[in-house]
Amino acid sequence: MTGKLFRNFQNHCRAVVTASLATALLLIAAVSSPPVKAAEDAKGFYLLGSNGPVANIVPPPGTYLVNYKYYYGGDASADPARSVLANDLGRFELDVDVDVRADFFLEVPAFFWVAPRKLLNGRYGFALLTPVGYQDISADASALATLTLADGRSFQRGQNFGINDDTFSFGDPLILSFIGWDRGNWHWRLASLTNIPIGAYDDENVANMGFNRWGTDLHGGFTWLDPNIGLEVSATAGFTFNGRNPDTDYKTGTEFHVEYALMKHFSKSFSAGLVGFHYQQVTGDSGDGANLGDFKGRATALGPSLNFNTQIRKIPVSTSLRWYHEVDVKNRLEGDSVYLQTTVPLGPLFQR
Repeated sequence: MTGKLFRNFQNHCRAVVTASLATALLLIAAVSSPPVKAAEDAKGFYLLGSNGPVANIVPPPGTYLVNYKYYYGGDASADPARSVLANDLGRFELDVDVDVRADFFLEVPAFFWVAPRKLLNGRYGFALLTPVGYQDISADASALATLTLADGRSFQRGQNFGINDDTFSFGDPLILSFIGWDRGNWHWRLASLTNIPIGAYDDENVANMGFNRWGTDLHGGFTWLDPNIGLEVSATAGFTFNGRNPDTDYKTGTEFHVEYALMKHFSKSFSAGLVGFHYQQVTGDSGDGANLGDFKGRATALGPSLNFNTQIRKIPVSTSLRWYHEVDVKNRLEGDSVYLQTTVPLGPLFQR
């Protein structure tokens, strides 16, 4: 592979990682001169599964630290002999075999403040989330047929290509605003999450912690919890609206997500149950950078959840461990995600 082709391959690899349609990787590397990125970075700023058990119960007024430890590992493989539209060469068949692997590790400390007074008869507040983490993305491609392009560049049958990129850096901070109500065993919450694009980002890299675009997620949900029988049902649904990445001229489509939890509270200190989510991109990607077309991703995941409430030096500590295994995926990476969420009220710490 020539140096120029490898450079193109590196620049455009993120299109495959993001859309999880790995066939495009080899083609874009071969035929596109301007950078191409798709529904960027195989993830959105809204972490699927972040709203789990008791997610819609707003706590009493005060300040809280909620720390999220998050891991996602996923793979994607190509469908061979895919018809692809090149920038200036028309549409043709490209016969390739491509495999992509991505691993994400995130630490997200979030500082919550719940106001002492009510608004519209509900408890409201704000939170600041500051993610930092590590990404490792790799892709390997092998040509299954010989292809010669109009400009003289070619792929030979059996030719192999590969790339690996990783990063450890700060991501985009996020602002969460929320308001919640409760009546008996029922609890409701509305929230907005805004992504501020000031995290580490370089359009020459495949792996990026920042998104380089504004975005807002609007979601709401309910929690029904009967303490007498120890049963809980929680559900949260919302839409993510993405801005345009100015460096790539790529605009990810609007995304829908719903998360749910069915839990049994065996005592005040322990509960266990089932959690899951469904994700569906409802509008296609757009912009000059969207060379891969009108991609719409989809994913469904299920898994267990274990939750513990304890005290450390008379300070209450809540811990939630959740695992999501994806079972139905289209145009995205397919894999597993794990959350370890810890909640600590900061008031008792400041008063000590």
